Amino acid sequence: MLTPLNGKFPTDKRIAGIHSIPITEDGSIVMVWDKNEKALTTVGGRIEVNEDIDTALNRETMEEAGLILESKRVPIAAWYWESTDTYTVFVMARVKSYGIMPEGFETTGRVTMNFETARQIISKLEGEGLRLNLLNIAEPVYEQQFNS
Repeated sequence: MLTPLNGKFPTDKRIAGIHSIPITEDGSIVMVWDKNEKALTTVGGRIEVNEDIDTALNRETMEEAGLILESKRVPIAAWYWESTDTYTVFVMARVKSYGIMPEGFETTGRVTMNFETARQIISKLEGEGLRLNLLNIAEPVYEQQFNS
């Protein structure tokens, strides 16, 4: 189940995954195309052994989207995995700079769009679900935290 976080990381269970919704200077969001899922998805993945949340997010964001994020990361939601008793946490952060899109990972390109376009594409591709709910949580956070 996806739970809003109100800007604070959960502390009751281990965080095993970290994902982001990068925000561009003009307020667009960046998602990536996952060639295995055949879907638009958030940028991120598993936290490796002896890796902190920021290091994992920086690594995953570069691997999957060729992006460097600013240091301000706002936790917006967590997905609880009952099978492992862990969370995947979703954060929002501004894009600091663009790099080269690496090859050899599960994503094949970054897609930049506004929230409404993202909702329409995700609705068309997969209907209601995690990613649509995540966007509905993310947009008000963007308005409060990043649109100033």
